[in-house]
Amino acid sequence: MCGDTSRNMLMQRRSDACNAVAETIAACRPALICAYPGAAHSGILEGLRGLEESGTLAHCEFVNVESDFAAMSVAIGASAAGARTYTLATSQGLMFMAEAVHNAAGLGLPIVMTIGNCGTGAPINTWNDHTDSMSMRDAGWIQLYAETNQEALDLHVQAFRLAEALSCPVMVCVDGMLLALDGECVVSPTQTQVDAYLPPFEARRAGGVAATAGPATFMEMRYLAHHKQLRALSVIPRLAREFLARTGRPSGGLLRTYLTEDADTIVVALGSVNATVRAAVDELREAGARIGSVSLCSFRPFPTGVLRDVLQNAKRVVVLERSLAVGLGGILSDGVSKAVSGIALNLYTVIAGLGGRAIGGASLRQLFDDASRDELEHITFLDLNAEVVASQLERDARRCAAVPGDRASADVAR
Repeated sequence: MCGDTSRNMLMQRRSDACNAVAETIAACRPALICAYPGAAHSGILEGLRGLEESGTLAHCEFVNVESDFAAMSVAIGASAAGARTYTLATSQGLMFMAEAVHNAAGLGLPIVMTIGNCGTGAPINTWNDHTDSMSMRDAGWIQLYAETNQEALDLHVQAFRLAEALSCPVMVCVDGMLLALDGECVVSPTQTQVDAYLPPFEARRAGGVAATAGPATFMEMRYLAHHKQLRALSVIPRLAREFLARTGRPSGGLLRTYLTEDADTIVVALGSVNATVRAAVDELREAGARIGSVSLCSFRPFPTGVLRDVLQNAKRVVVLERSLAVGLGGILSDGVSKAVSGIALNLYTVIAGLGGRAIGGASLRQLFDDASRDELEHITFLDLNAEVVASQLERDARRCAAVPGDRASADVAR
């Protein structure tokens, strides 16, 4: 078994969240870890390597791989062979392993993967937004988003339990470098707490799942994958309640509400930006505004019914998202729109923080104030540099106009 007596003590870390996450993963007693280095999760990977070198992971095989695709391929083989398996990915690395990511879910393998959320290229960007994990939203993985360093630790313990209960892979999405650089003090779950919460791994073959399928069975297999996600809507809050009972910490669940009971305006967001959102909500509340917020932890499965209950009495909903569906707008907004279908309210999508751009409190307060007066566009790009965009569009229009027969393109550019 992995572990030593020192891990039975409560541990605190300041500015060392990546090592704390690594120690928590080790406490979950994985049998195999494989990952390719990436900027947003390098601290976690280095922490795991350090634990391996110290002997803490003596009974866990640490496999060095040559690519992210190889990492997920190794994870699939190990999990299918009956090993509790863990891996990491971020940004372009997650894109590279996309084929294998879909296969892991289709095979019903309980792999846990940390996503160090980053922007994707081109242009190359190693800072935080949710573009990478959002690109895998329909791959069949459960996606849980951590709001704080503490929740990042706690969600990994819950993720192994959840994955193995449902025979379904789970992504724990952590806001890249933002949480890693945070000075928040965290408390690691003890080895005793983890062992009591997370039973020893028992390999199971997912019934009815095969590597290939024809037209006669493919739809049924996809439905069964969908059904697992629907089951997760009840399992996720149950596991979060049990974790609270064992540790005293409220982590995970489907969503958390803040001052929503009497709110006319409700903000919905994922991840670490929720702390800044709540600070803005507090200031606007002091000025008399009736505003609240919802922090989503589970993006897949999407908690449509629970969210609808929270939003049904609001006059407007502002969806703040750190990703962009190019040519469409919001991604998180699609789920929220479904949740409020048939409810008479105004829904606003706000794209913010792409590529690691700071989301400031002053900008949010102004944004929410404009929303309360219904003065927002249905899609807003927070703190967009309009002069830079206008200058580039003008250059594009001049180039189009200079090309014979391309007048239509010039009109579109204008």
